[in-house]
Amino acid sequence: MRLPFVISVPHASFAIPEDIKPSIALTARETIESCDFGAREIFTQLPVSVTLWARWSRLVVDLNRDPAERGSYGVVPEFDYHGRRIYKENYFPTEEEVDRRLKKYYWPYHHRLKEAMQSPQIKALFDCHSLAKIGPPAAPDTLRWRKDIVLGNGGDLFGEIDPARGMTTCPAETLHMTKKIFCRSGFSVSINRPYSGGFITTHYGTLFAGEGKMTIQIKINHTLYLDEVTLQLRMDKLTPLVKRLQHVFREMGKEWCS
Repeated sequence: MRLPFVISVPHASFAIPEDIKPSIALTARETIESCDFGAREIFTQLPVSVTLWARWSRLVVDLNRDPAERGSYGVVPEFDYHGRRIYKENYFPTEEEVDRRLKKYYWPYHHRLKEAMQSPQIKALFDCHSLAKIGPPAAPDTLRWRKDIVLGNGGDLFGEIDPARGMTTCPAETLHMTKKIFCRSGFSVSINRPYSGGFITTHYGTLFAGEGKMTIQIKINHTLYLDEVTLQLRMDKLTPLVKRLQHVFREMGKEWCS
């Protein structure tokens, strides 16, 4: 049975369109490092109604940013999350080029996502990512070890409303229930630390709050399935991990759909 959930994986790809490659200053490995390793392989195997994933790198356009956001880490970023300049000198995209990328790569994804959320049977959106075991230079937890799973609802460390951020995208009780389910399956879990939810989580959480639909951001730690030196997925770890997560989601389905 397919659960009434939508999965979004906005940083699933490291592909760069051929017409953009000549402007990129990063090496091939550095370009690959901007991908959420394993996120597509893991989260697209869950028993949900709709799954969407990015076809292009977040370096081209970041689907998890406000389309109006500009600057170093805007919708078309100038730096990657290791603080490295993405583009060669004098090659940073013009506003015209930013608009072109939004039309070609950004809006089609969000139109599909909004359409999926408008389906009457859908109850929740999970925006899914992976994260390095230790916070990189541009992260809010630089050089700190992370939990297996990070759950975000736009709130504080207890899942309650953070006045600086506005309304949460799901009730604190629901977030804690979700945490308990993950913990019962052997995962260590943090709430809203180091990330409490990006644009997709907060935007769609607000947009569909009046319909009783919720959004939660999920980040999964590379240590569970990735060799961070070779950047190769450990299939001996990935397969049992996916089975554990399938169980987690079925348990969430029982709680949310009963």
